[in-house]
Amino acid sequence: MKLTADYHTHTPYSHGKNTVLENTMAAKKLGLKEIAITDHGFNHLLFGLKRKRLPDLRAEVEEAKKLTGLNILMGMESNLISLDGETDMKESDLPAFDIYLMGIHEVLRYSGIGDAYNIMFRNYVAYKLGKRPPEKVVQNTTRAYVNAVKNNPIDILTHINYKCCCDLMEVAKVCADYGTYIEINTKKRHVSAEELNLMASTGVRFVIDSDAHSADRVGDTAIAEQLLAEADVPLDRIDNIDGRLPKFRFAEYKQKHC
Repeated sequence: MKLTADYHTHTPYSHGKNTVLENTMAAKKLGLKEIAITDHGFNHLLFGLKRKRLPDLRAEVEEAKKLTGLNILMGMESNLISLDGETDMKESDLPAFDIYLMGIHEVLRYSGIGDAYNIMFRNYVAYKLGKRPPEKVVQNTTRAYVNAVKNNPIDILTHINYKCCCDLMEVAKVCADYGTYIEINTKKRHVSAEELNLMASTGVRFVIDSDAHSADRVGDTAIAEQLLAEADVPLDRIDNIDGRLPKFRFAEYKQKHC
């Protein structure tokens, strides 16, 4: 298994350590065909990307393309901020980006107190106690994920089930229906082999991403390789390995709407 592209990397525009160019050079050294720069979404209170800095980020992306010859997608790891599936990637933001990721994170500005309580607080308390959240909390998180995929042209769900538990089968079904990829994240192990098999049974497709916060982790696949060795998911269900590149829904959406 050889990684073709890494679609989840961070830079100092959020809280990554290395520049766009340094991440891209690391990707080129590994023989990758593409890399995405996907800093944390606007509503992250500590490390969120700033809208006023988007032109600077785009300029760095274009310069790195010229210097390396590698294809670079400028994206964002947006945040799920409401039970209705709202994210901090607004309609007016879409033209600025090439790829659309979404995940659940701590320390966010949510749409409302109820959203913060039900999506993060109750999940996080259970996580800290080492327990699975109550079923009602799992249902709420599932609803939020499902609404987000239905209502937004999201390319990739990042580190699903990490600190926030959902019904993985239900989320995978809607991802399969709408053409959203589920990420196998190699920064942290966020699902078990059995859970990966369950999601795969829905027909959903996957990408492997490093979630690199430093250039030395760009293209890392170690956790994914270990997980896949334990699971029964065929490698042809992963669309960014062995020369393959994914077909992202956001690109098609932009052609029609932006």
